[in-house]
Amino acid sequence: MTLHIPFANTYGTLPAQLFTRMQPTSVTQPSLIAFNETLASELGISATSDTEELARIFGGNALPDGADPMAQLYSGHQFGHWNPQLGDGRALLLGDVETPEGRFDIQLKGSGPTVYSRNGDGRAWLGPVLREYVVSEAMHALGVPTTRALAAVATGESVYRETALPGAVITRVASSHIRVGTFQAMSARQDMEGLKALFEHAVERHYPNATDPLSFLKAVIAAQTKLVSKWMSLGFIHGVMNTDNCAISGETIDYGPCAFMDAFHPMQVFSSIDRNGRYAYGSQPDIIVWNMAQLATSLIPLMPDAEQAVEVFTEAVHAMPKMLHDAWLTEFRAKIGISTPHADDGALIQNLLAILAEEKADFTNSFRALADNIANPPLDQSEDFKAWQTRWRKRIENENDPEALMRATNPFVIPRNHQIEAMIQAAVDGDYALFHKLNDVLATPYETSTDALPYTTPPTEDERVKATFCGT
Repeated sequence: MTLHIPFANTYGTLPAQLFTRMQPTSVTQPSLIAFNETLASELGISATSDTEELARIFGGNALPDGADPMAQLYSGHQFGHWNPQLGDGRALLLGDVETPEGRFDIQLKGSGPTVYSRNGDGRAWLGPVLREYVVSEAMHALGVPTTRALAAVATGESVYRETALPGAVITRVASSHIRVGTFQAMSARQDMEGLKALFEHAVERHYPNATDPLSFLKAVIAAQTKLVSKWMSLGFIHGVMNTDNCAISGETIDYGPCAFMDAFHPMQVFSSIDRNGRYAYGSQPDIIVWNMAQLATSLIPLMPDAEQAVEVFTEAVHAMPKMLHDAWLTEFRAKIGISTPHADDGALIQNLLAILAEEKADFTNSFRALADNIANPPLDQSEDFKAWQTRWRKRIENENDPEALMRATNPFVIPRNHQIEAMIQAAVDGDYALFHKLNDVLATPYETSTDALPYTTPPTEDERVKATFCGT
């Protein structure tokens, strides 16, 4: 085997109740769709031009030397309802590698059933694999903490959902796959050995400056605050913010029914399974607070005094809404060219968002246009926007190069839902050109580019995506 991955496999040293060692299930005819050579180099993976070997490895038909495949156990609250056992039902951690930038997991997703599959087939169909590849790499380029896509492989087999669909496997990279739900699993089982070992591993891996469960909780809260404020600034809706989809690292994980808004609406929902809007765009800050409360609850057994733990953990969680608001203000100030805070900036931002909602304006293009039109505002503006723009121009008079700040903060191009759907449909028909084009265009999302211009257009009414779907 010419491909070399320098596995260290530290997760496998934890107590056995945290995972189950398993082998991926072979597929009929693996063929390589994409291999992220830049990411591979960053992970210390040796280069190979043998696409058949890459397809065998990242399709699950051959294990690279040193791999220690396992399905990880976790529990979780799904739409607020407790599920005591979840786990990797269609994913296998191959192992982790050490790099100058830290330790990273390499995981196959869609590689067949595991002991945690709950009667599922353990497979993924092509659409969700390509969506996760494109959107996760786009999020990385946008500067959002996220899992990454290393490879995508077609399996040559059909996956059966409502109909027969082409199967695929994605190889996902994360600084870890430890979730809030991983801690919940050990805590709910009163497994002190597993909980303590998991805590020590997570501290060493992610937050080495944490000295106890409280400082660890505060570090996770800070990371989640940064993450969700970035989501909000980009109009991103995760769609399924269950505790089992909430990574301790503060990375975006599990790109199922995710979406970027086109027309702005503060409570926009796309996820077909979010029937009550629990994970709507505007609810995401509240939900991350709720998720952190569940993490805090799972950490109580690690504290010497449970009553005191409840008190200090509650104080830490209750501090989150202000942290989130402050982080949101920082992000949105930058979006309108402000780097020096004033007390009335929040009202100015909220006024703009209200105008965008009233006019059903495109979120991404509207903010980008502020930078593009600083010198020459267009004539076809509403009276409300003209009034707002007068206030805004006065506000940024003394700011240092607001245009540059806005161009660095407001993307020119995002992965739009209708383009993702068009890309998937073309791929189902055997054409991957749009998949590769989207990856190329989205690699530099803040650069104004004639090449990217066609991908900045909002959908027509016929193209508009009203619902997005979970990858299972």
